[in-house]
Amino acid sequence: MKKLLLLSALLIFAFGFAQTFEITDGQSMCIIGKGKGQDATINPYANKDYSYAIIENIGFVDFQVRIEFIEKDTRQFLIKPNDKGVVKLYRNNILYVDALTLEKVEAKITYTINEDVLPPIPLTTN
Repeated sequence: MKKLLLLSALLIFAFGFAQTFEITDGQSMCIIGKGKGQDATINPYANKDYSYAIIENIGFVDFQVRIEFIEKDTRQFLIKPNDKGVVKLYRNNILYVDALTLEKVEAKITYTINEDVLPPIPLTTN
């Protein structure tokens, strides 16, 4: 039993930590970066210099991913249904998901520091 628990814990940290969420009505949601109680997800690697967020659109409508840097610069990416994108997050970055319509956005976010598990899908800026 102990070996099974240990193996499960190792797999979670080796391959990332996935969380799903929904937003509606054209809203924006802070995914990570504002702090405890304000973030929609938990990045287990937030104390590292950087980590990767693998963002998957598991819904039926496009949504926008927005990264705000400490200098207040912003980058935006569009993720279409059934697509995935990878964002490199530095410690002080803030990651948002923006609904572009009144329809429900469904997304899955996985955090990792293991570059070997990243899908080869770069995000392009809007």
